[in-house]
Amino acid sequence: MCVNIATLQKSRIQFVKTAVNIKLKTQLDPRHQKRRIRFSKLFEYSFKSDLPIDQDIKQIVDSKEILDTKIQQVAPDWPIARLNKVDLAILRLALWELLVEQKTPPKVIIDEAVEISKEYGSENTAKFVNGVLGTILDQQDKKSDSITESQA
Repeated sequence: MCVNIATLQKSRIQFVKTAVNIKLKTQLDPRHQKRRIRFSKLFEYSFKSDLPIDQDIKQIVDSKEILDTKIQQVAPDWPIARLNKVDLAILRLALWELLVEQKTPPKVIIDEAVEISKEYGSENTAKFVNGVLGTILDQQDKKSDSITESQA
């Protein structure tokens, strides 16, 4: 069996480029870093809500009742008071991006939330966050489909 050295080197270079791109997508990406900072501030706020609200999370905190209602509708077995503070901070951030800010594609928001869940949450956080956000996204899609059908 003859192996072409040039082909192996190209394959290795492509593998390294892919690995670097994957790393950039998550850990070094400035948008990911910003989400992690916002998550940390929301998590801290859940313990120190009597302190002044950081401007970076003010809009999220102001939307807290709407976001919590949405979480409660999708996960009725998990009252907000019983939710893990990490899970709650991740869900509030992602839901705010999905429902209020609406600047980022929904699947990107969910992927980022799952990544943060894996990094900071418990063993089941990523599954829980993915399930809640996926259900809300499905509901949004069905709602927009029914609006489109009624306009036709």
